Amino acid sequence: MAVLDGDGLVVSANDTFGALLGTGPDELAGQVAADLVDLASDTRTWHAYREVLRGRQARLRCTRRLKHADGRSLWVQVTVAPLPPESPPGPAGPPGVLLSIADVSARRELQARLRHVRMHDPVTRLPNRTLFFERLSAALEAEPTAPAESYDEERGGTGRIGLCYLDLDGFKAVNDTLGHHVGDRLLAAVAQRLTSCADAAAHGRAGAPLVARLGGDEFALLVEDSTGTEQLAGLAESVLTALQAPFEISGRRLSVSASIGVVERQAAGTSATALMQAADTTLYWAKADGRARWTLFDPERNAHRMTRQALVSTLRAAVERGEFTLEYQPLVGMDDGRLRGVEALVRWRHPQFGVLTPNRFITLAEEDGSIVPLGRWILATACRQARRWQLDHPDEPPIFVSVNVAVRQVWDSDLVADVAQVLAETGLAPHLLQLELTESAVMGSAGRPLQALRALSDMGVHIAIDDFGTGYSNLAYLSRLPVSALKLDGSFVRGFQYEERQPREAEARQAESPETEPRQAQARQTRSEEAAVNRSSPADEVIVEAMIQLAHRLGLTVTAECVETSDQASRLRRIGCDTGQGWLYSRPVPPDRISELLDGHACGRR
Repeated sequence: MAVLDGDGLVVSANDTFGALLGTGPDELAGQVAADLVDLASDTRTWHAYREVLRGRQARLRCTRRLKHADGRSLWVQVTVAPLPPESPPGPAGPPGVLLSIADVSARRELQARLRHVRMHDPVTRLPNRTLFFERLSAALEAEPTAPAESYDEERGGTGRIGLCYLDLDGFKAVNDTLGHHVGDRLLAAVAQRLTSCADAAAHGRAGAPLVARLGGDEFALLVEDSTGTEQLAGLAESVLTALQAPFEISGRRLSVSASIGVVERQAAGTSATALMQAADTTLYWAKADGRARWTLFDPERNAHRMTRQALVSTLRAAVERGEFTLEYQPLVGMDDGRLRGVEALVRWRHPQFGVLTPNRFITLAEEDGSIVPLGRWILATACRQARRWQLDHPDEPPIFVSVNVAVRQVWDSDLVADVAQVLAETGLAPHLLQLELTESAVMGSAGRPLQALRALSDMGVHIAIDDFGTGYSNLAYLSRLPVSALKLDGSFVRGFQYEERQPREAEARQAESPETEPRQAQARQTRSEEAAVNRSSPADEVIVEAMIQLAHRLGLTVTAECVETSDQASRLRRIGCDTGQGWLYSRPVPPDRISELLDGHACGRR
């Protein structure tokens, strides 16, 4: 302890006070106390100290790091408080305040050790997730002092931040087969190589990237004041190269690779959550693209992913809200041009994204299971509409309606019962309903799907294979399936030779509408590609003719998809194709347009 006068000068000090500072107590008399215990190093503490000296504040307590006379450092807790009025006066008059210091170095050292344990991973000795996010948050809150293009160590940072977020490929197999002990040693070895990469990247820079283990087999390399994507790409490449060499672990040679998501951006305007979300997304892309690679964050690709997620999250509710509608594309007899049937094509009138065609959401519906309620709605709506056409046009032969069915509808629901119920409720005859399944789904059918198809066929419902020719193309297998129709994939029709003017006509029709059906869109090519087709051999026509003949021998009808020109139609008619579907006849249209076609008896160019 030391007694100070009103000006903050030491009046007297005890032996312990002098010992902590490494000097005799007599030598301290008259010295400025604030200099002895570093009270003027920050404005706030200095102001509080002055208020205590003037009697305006009751107490000041703070912690300071002091340097002993022998060179060692120690941490002390400093307390400054007024002396009570009854205290005896000092040699220079009434004393002002009492200054006491307590050595807390041992406590601070223990706190530092505990913090290190809390902030570091015990397996790899790397900073853990807690310390990583602490550093990341501090880096994002720091004020930039220099632009990225003029980075200079002495001047300060760039105001940018970069992150390599990596995950070891196949690490789970190591744990599962060799045990967690070997897995932990492998993680420690990987950590050493990552640290070496970070140290090498720090050459010529003020500091090395922070290497942290975020959990499991996930690591991060944080680059503060990054200079651009080129720097992060170089770091990611060095990591991939460093991990290529096998690891010697417990007498075994183990090989691992890593997938890395790379993000680099301005620190201002971003947050730790946003940065990590972008890094996690990019890491997923790297794995999806084949693993053992790094991928740079792409805002456009991320926007597509966000849109996809927005659609997934609202699919089921959209069915309940009635946001879907059906359009119908005619299936026309090749011999007489009369309307034989229609294919029901679903549209999603999304309140945010507008009208969406099936290629935007059907796959998503199959993934999350919402295809089941959506499929029921499509089936019921299409059958109800087909029955209405039949009643509204009693003098015309009734047309059938073709509805696409996903295999998941067979597995996750009782499709046979659903169809029977819809037919009973709408009064539509079973032979006026055709269910379309893709070739790969039908050809791979076994067990419950095959039983369902047979039950539907026995009921009188027609079964069609959609996009035929793109999958197994096993015509012999058709004799064992309850299939009544084939729909030839549009790629075969596109391969027919036709005059050079006709592709331009087809292209003009395509430009009339901003949307096309998924199968038609995939089947179309650019004009240069069509020109190449014009010079091709008539092999596609020969193949189609052979498939039609064999299908007829098996008692199946054949529909050609994506018929675009009259030349294609005449060639298909000549080789015996039964019906055609495509923009030569009509694009998908609302139900009232089909009523008009029924009144006109035949379909022409629309």
